[in-house]
Amino acid sequence: MDASEIQRLTNLDHAHVWHPFTQMQGWLEESPLIIERGQDEFVYDVQGREYIDAISSLWVTIHGHNRPEINAAIKAQVDKICHSTLLGQASPPSIEVAAQLSAIAPGRMPYTFYSDAGSTATEIALKIAYQYHHQTGNPQRGRFAAMNLAYHGDTIGAVSVGGMDLFHGVYRDLLFQAVRLPAPYCYRCELGLDKANCGLACAQKAEEILDREGETLAGLIIEPLVQGAAGIITHPDGYLRRVFEACRRNGILFIADEVAVGLGRTGKMFACEWEDVTPDILCLGKGLSGGYLPLAATMTTQEVFNGFLGKYEEYKTFFHGHTFTGNPVACAAAVASLNLYNTDRTLESLQPKIRQFRELLRELEALEHVGEVRQRGFMAGVELVVDKATRSIHPPEELVPHRVILRAREQGVIIRPLGNVIVLMPILAVRPENLTRIVEVTKDSIRKVTQG
Repeated sequence: MDASEIQRLTNLDHAHVWHPFTQMQGWLEESPLIIERGQDEFVYDVQGREYIDAISSLWVTIHGHNRPEINAAIKAQVDKICHSTLLGQASPPSIEVAAQLSAIAPGRMPYTFYSDAGSTATEIALKIAYQYHHQTGNPQRGRFAAMNLAYHGDTIGAVSVGGMDLFHGVYRDLLFQAVRLPAPYCYRCELGLDKANCGLACAQKAEEILDREGETLAGLIIEPLVQGAAGIITHPDGYLRRVFEACRRNGILFIADEVAVGLGRTGKMFACEWEDVTPDILCLGKGLSGGYLPLAATMTTQEVFNGFLGKYEEYKTFFHGHTFTGNPVACAAAVASLNLYNTDRTLESLQPKIRQFRELLRELEALEHVGEVRQRGFMAGVELVVDKATRSIHPPEELVPHRVILRAREQGVIIRPLGNVIVLMPILAVRPENLTRIVEVTKDSIRKVTQG
């Protein structure tokens, strides 16, 4: 693309596009990175420059960009029909995806309700849980428990169970109140304890709260194993199972938000599998279509589904839906993506790369301004600090994390910060040599920015 066309696009972007989670004053002072195409683990900008996509295009790309199998599935579906509603109708692709998900979900979860994003998937989960209890003789169960530092999306219900004041504080008056559990953030323990000898006190505190408030709770919503947007906070082993068991003994529906951690990100198809947890409601999104098209799913057990069955005049219907619910083109992409897990042996081939990733990340821990490196599967967070002893963070006006990602971009790697944490989220199909390159460039960028 020639310089004049690039400048035209830059001018139009600055004049008309409001970017998500972006301070636009700073954006308008920079030349935007305009991505034009992708191939495998690479993306290419309008100037033809190549970058390793080390954030999976916001955690969604699974098998790589421009996969022929997914492309072909989309094209074949487009030649048939691009959209038909699921309100009173059905479509072959939406049926196939739901059946495939039911076959692989943790526990027995035969039913899928579609939407278009993680936020809507969790919003649906909350409404299902609430209505389920009202229709099964437990109307007193009208509240939800959620984690401190949780992130479940940006719609109002999802924000209500979110726990990140930076994102959500301004909307406090619009939200319903959730029962809060302490985040198992071992590096900055809110209970003031040390991981080495705390006896998993955060789990004990969570159990106490759930036992005390249980009779009023419709459900607990949790990001299993990793709180993503909070800075890749990895939960200590055993925490998830203990919280799950507390929900079971108190009749609280367990809602697993696997939008970010599901579909192979942690090394298993679902994060819940690591601790043999079988949710009542499971939320999926992001990589469900292979990273191609907006598609999300909220899955339930037979018991939860049965709570909505009744005669028309009983009005037990789940009165919820979206215009593009179960879009057949998106579902066709999802069918092809789910098939690729088998043909590519995705999870099997991922295991040695997870071990490689772990070894590479250890090199970052020695950096002067890295406080902690957290990793679970192909999810990693590198927490930057001014001083390792005090764990103090850089003043926001210094833009240290932003400068790190710009430095990495100059070297052909796209990474992204979450506050003072640099996030690495490689495409599952990344080749080993490019995984090495991601970590090497991240290490160099952090060192050059923080040490001059």
